Formats: sequence, structure tokens, C-alpha cells
Amino acid sequence: MTDPAVAVFVLVFAGLFGLVIGSFLNVVVYRMPAGIPLTRESRCPSCDAPVRPWQNVPVISWLALRGRCASCGASISTRYPAVELATAAAFVAVAWWALYAVEEPGFTASVAPVVIAYLYLAAISVALTLIDLDVHRLPNAIVLPAYPVLLGLFTLACVLGADWAALLQAVAGGIVLYAFYLVLRLVRPAGMGGGDVKLAGVLGIALGWLGWGALVVGAFAAFLLGGVFGLALLATKRAGRKTAIPFGPWMIAGAWIGIFAGDAVARWYTGLIFAG
Repeated sequence: MTDPAVAVFVLVFAGLFGLVIGSFLNVVVYRMPAGIPLTRESRCPSCDAPVRPWQNVPVISWLALRGRCASCGASISTRYPAVELATAAAFVAVAWWALYAVEEPGFTASVAPVVIAYLYLAAISVALTLIDLDVHRLPNAIVLPAYPVLLGLFTLACVLGADWAALLQAVAGGIVLYAFYLVLRLVRPAGMGGGDVKLAGVLGIALGWLGWGALVVGAFAAFLLGGVFGLALLATKRAGRKTAIPFGPWMIAGAWIGIFAGDAVARWYTGLIFAG
């Protein structure tokens, strides 16, 4: 059982680390779709004044500046601290899951690369969700590197003692979910983007590592959430039948349901079938 003091330290560290990563994700979400280099100095979009280091502390700087540029007084969107806090919350959730929800809780040598893999997935999930909502794109520059990163970390986990069968499941999961989305795109190109297909392979790897139950639940949840959202838009007349709705955020949300609860949901559903 994890020592409470250790657990508190891990969760606090995960939250603080998430704030820092969230600050960087704000830069990625704004600059990548616009083709602006990530290495360029941060400047106010209104007056072009450089953002000083003390003005770039996650959440705290926004509060200290009262949501306004220190040079020109232009409003700074609440989205910036919201993204930082959301990323921190996601990192805490992953750390909590690693401490208490996995079959072998705690940060052993083989578990550490797995935790890093899901923290990485959490970070790109935030970035991809916002970019897809903003511009209806899932950039290759974020999606494609996720393949070697996740597979590399899962392979390292196996070298350190994890079950190699889990790596085979991860590879198979990526192939299966990629193929499923590819078929959907071939059948109805207007309803499924190429970025969705590529993202499906990444999410399939992350879900497959945890088992087929997680994969099935995660894949199903994406369509359930997306369908409910689409019906809600139609019912409120905020969209029509031909309105393009980004599906990436629902794929990501469904995958995280599969990661955190997929195995439990699959066992519950299987129990209902056999009980009947």
C-alpha cells in the first residue's frame, strides 16, 4: 500500500508539473496552427511587448496582472490559466490512477515508464482537443511522434519487468483501432478526417496496453459522447445535419474513459451478460 506522505508528494508534484506543461501547451495551441515557431520569444499579441519571465508563471502571473498585459493593459484570455489548471488536473488524475487504480499500484521501476506515457498522452490530449476545436485539425507534428514515444516507453516498461504481452496488446490495439477508423473514412470520407484515423492508432496503443476491455469501452465511449453532443446541437438548432463537428475531442474523451474505467465497465457488462 502506498504511503500517504509519498502519495501527497507525488500528487502535488504532478499538479505543479502539470501547471508548467499547461503553460507550454498554451504556446503550442496558439502557435502551431498559425505556423509560428515554438522557440520564438513570447510577446503580447496586442502591443508586441515581450513577456517577462515573472509574467509567465502559470496561473499566478495571470492573477497578479489581473488578466491584463503589463505593458498595454490588453485583456489576457481566461483560457490561458484554464488550460494550465486543466493540465494540472489531468496530471493529478493520472498520478492518482497510477497510485491507486492500477493492478500493481505504486511507482515501481516498470510502472514509471507507463506513468510517463500516460502523462505524455494527457498533455497531447489537451493540445489536440483545443486545436481541433479551434481549427478542425489534428496536426501531424503532435500525433505522429506519439507513436514512437508511447511504444518506446511501453517497451522500456517491459524491459524493466512489465509483461511483454501488454506490449503486444498495445501494438494490436493500435492496429485494430487505426484499421477501424480507416474503414469508416473509406466508407464515408466526409464524416471522418485523416487526422482522426492517425489519432485512432495512438489511442489504440494506449488503450491496448491496458487490455481489450479498455479498448472496446474507450472506442465505444467516443461515439457515444460524440453522438449525444451532435444530437444536443441538433435539438437546440445550433447545428444542422451537414455541420462539421470535430470528432477528435470525443475520441480523446472516450479514450480516457477507457483508460480510467474501461476494465471495470467491461467486467460489469460481461457480468450482466453471463448473469442473464
